[in-house]
Amino acid sequence: MKILLAEDQAMVRGALSALLTLAKDELGEVDITEAEDGNQAMAMLKEQHFDLLLSDIEMPGHSGVELAQWLAAYQAEAATMQPKTKTKIIILTTFGRVGYIKRALSCGVEGFLLKDAPSESLVNAIKQVMAGKKIIDPELAISAIGDIDPLNDKERKALRLASDGLSTSDIAAQLFIAEGTVRNYLSEAISKLNATNRIDAARIAKQKGWL
Repeated sequence: MKILLAEDQAMVRGALSALLTLAKDELGEVDITEAEDGNQAMAMLKEQHFDLLLSDIEMPGHSGVELAQWLAAYQAEAATMQPKTKTKIIILTTFGRVGYIKRALSCGVEGFLLKDAPSESLVNAIKQVMAGKKIIDPELAISAIGDIDPLNDKERKALRLASDGLSTSDIAAQLFIAEGTVRNYLSEAISKLNATNRIDAARIAKQKGWL
């Protein structure tokens, strides 16, 4: 099984890689490729096929959910050109925020686990997901149903960059849009979240798992 492990914390990444390698009695032989952030993971997914993407949710470049959203669209397009086995996706996170789960479910993520779960839970989740099942904590999934994310993707991207400390002009340059458009996106986000400014809006969105 070819696994792409995307995790920006080197120590956690190494521990997960070692765990999966030692679980060969349960998983069989695994070929693990490591990515240190969302950008590197995306580049690797473009270059070769993996059976499973095991990704952290909060990473530089692209978050785990953003990576999953991109991969879903990328695989849908690739499927029209050549037959290909779908890459399964399991998201790992320290935070059980329902906003994360709702977005993950909407883009077809097969598994959503907390990092503090027992190691055998991860191994079992991989086995279940590779067998075609979904593994997501039922209580978190139920709570996610009623928690509505008011942000659209454009507002989310602008707000995320703003939370990283980028200026309006820098955000405009990264998103290839006009500065006035950035201000409109941020203003809409601030209004939807009943925030006082862009920093407050980013704080609220992060707490909810919407960013």
